[in-house]
Amino acid sequence: MTRTTAREIALQTIFSSLYNDDAPDRLLSERFSEDYLQSLTQVPELSAEMPDDSQLSYIQTVVGGVLNDRASLDETIVRYLNGWKLERISRVARAVLELSIFEILHIDDVPAGAAVNEAVELCKKYDEPSTAAFVNGVLSSFLKEENLQ
Repeated sequence: MTRTTAREIALQTIFSSLYNDDAPDRLLSERFSEDYLQSLTQVPELSAEMPDDSQLSYIQTVVGGVLNDRASLDETIVRYLNGWKLERISRVARAVLELSIFEILHIDDVPAGAAVNEAVELCKKYDEPSTAAFVNGVLSSFLKEENLQ
């Protein structure tokens, strides 16, 4: 499994967490049980192979990190929305931004540019084309202002 596929699985889990109040530990244990992973066979590009230990660890780290640090991540996102409210952006954009900013800040082996490029591609796949441009702008502003480029 590629990191891109692992990131997509993580995004789907983060996105689904916006619709329920499950505790992070419960959500992670449900989402990464053998039964759940087997259910991914309905999505061929996500189930071509099971995540290996390294990819499973990455998924659990970013999902757990986003869920446990959501308030702080969302505060960061709001600072770069240029007058928009968090509630106004799509849930896909919110989940992608949370994932990307967490990766940039906390995952050492993910270059900032790669996180931004992957975020744009995920938006293109799961939301409107304008969302990809919007997310790119937010992340670019974040990188520039935080001197992370």
